[in-house]
Amino acid sequence: MTAGQARQKTAGREGAPAHWTTRHWLRAGMGTALLVLVLLSALGVWAIARATSITDELVDTRSPSLTNSVRLEIALVNQETGIRGYGMTGRTQFLEPYRQGLADEKTAVDKLRHLLAGNAGGLADLATVLDRARTWQQRVATPVSSAPPGAPVRLATDRAAEGKAAFDHLREAMTAQQDHFRQARADAVDDLMAAQRLRNWIFTAIALVIVLMVTAVFEGLRRGVTTPLARLSEDAGHVTRGDFAHHITVRGPADLRHLGADIESMRRRLADELTTSERQRRLLDEQAADLKRSNEELEQFAYIASHDLQEPLRKVSTFTQMLQRRYAGHLDARADQYINYAVDGANRMQVLINDLLAFSRIGRFPHDSEPVDLDALVDTTLDTLSVSIEEAGARVTRDDLPTVTGSSTQLGMLWQNLLSNAVKFRDPDRAPVIHIGVSREDTLLRFTVTDNGIGIEPEYADRVFVIFQRLHTKDRYPGSGIGLAMCKKVVEHHGGTITLEPADGPGTRISFTLPAAEPTRQP
Repeated sequence: MTAGQARQKTAGREGAPAHWTTRHWLRAGMGTALLVLVLLSALGVWAIARATSITDELVDTRSPSLTNSVRLEIALVNQETGIRGYGMTGRTQFLEPYRQGLADEKTAVDKLRHLLAGNAGGLADLATVLDRARTWQQRVATPVSSAPPGAPVRLATDRAAEGKAAFDHLREAMTAQQDHFRQARADAVDDLMAAQRLRNWIFTAIALVIVLMVTAVFEGLRRGVTTPLARLSEDAGHVTRGDFAHHITVRGPADLRHLGADIESMRRRLADELTTSERQRRLLDEQAADLKRSNEELEQFAYIASHDLQEPLRKVSTFTQMLQRRYAGHLDARADQYINYAVDGANRMQVLINDLLAFSRIGRFPHDSEPVDLDALVDTTLDTLSVSIEEAGARVTRDDLPTVTGSSTQLGMLWQNLLSNAVKFRDPDRAPVIHIGVSREDTLLRFTVTDNGIGIEPEYADRVFVIFQRLHTKDRYPGSGIGLAMCKKVVEHHGGTITLEPADGPGTRISFTLPAAEPTRQP
């Protein structure tokens, strides 16, 4: 099954957790963590709100209720003290605490009614206290305070026992009210402590859950992402270092497994292609070795054949020439023609064998590399070709030629073939003009030999450098067809290339490169 088919099959079961991608796991994990945090936050807010509510009730209602109940009791006690003192002495200064107590009573009652709004039990206790206070005030306080000053109030003495009983009854009501308020405040304090403990436990749980979630996230990332990626990187490293047989297996979310499958598929293709390439390389090496051996055998055969043919061919040429000299004019015209054919064929065969021998020697033995002054070498070549140059009326110009490293013998053959071709393939309607140019290209020197001869058509640009390839008949232009092939072999043996380039005008331009000579180091 290919990686694409596996991915399609996985996509068909995308809902299964085993086939969830990293994005699915992250979404699920983040969603769960967010939900848990929202629930814990809501619980924490509730705990804080509950503690705040109880605190507000304790501070704003229950403690003030008890305080105002005590103030109410103090106000009533001040009233009772003032009435008793006035009743016993008849002095009006004792009514001042009574009147202040009435004002304080009113203030305390108003605050209690506000604080106890909605509290039926508290309001009932307040009503009981007020009823008993009204009873005492109507039976004792109001009549005594209304008596004229100046002498003890007789009514106070008459109702002393009744007043004491009524006020004791009032005290019992106020004590019961305050006990209820104290109990309510104690209950609120207990509730507040419980709410605070609950709040602390909730926030401790939230902290623990956050720590657990963070730990779970890191552990999930380690197991589901970082560890599979590290394993994938390690396996890919083995392949990168050349171990193409190392299998790549990835565990974790579906997308990482898909990635591992794709890389494994790529590894297999690379391994297959490398195996095929290695097989082809070995085959090419074998073919190259066979070709090299065949070329060496052909070169050896050409050398031996051309060398061994020299002696019998020399005899054939010598005796045919002797026949020509001795019997020329003594036989009929047809016999003279046959002898001429034999002499010409022997001479051309002699030239061909000499050329083959020279061609086979190029590259057959390693040449001694030495600095070669091309100016002096071209001068020597022009001197060798001086007769044919004078007969053709040729004019040769050249740039200042540098010194190169190579074999002077082979380079001499190169220049002799190029210049002799430029002279031989001249246009009969104009005198030959030949120019030798040179330019530098990095570490190479590019030479050009340009003439104004008959030229070579572009479609023959590669053919002219093949051995025995002729573009003209031997009757029109003599030669063996080896010259340019020999030039190519010399140039390539020196590490260069040779091509036929388009000329600016009529004629031919041969371009070739040679390595530049390294500069001589000064001691």
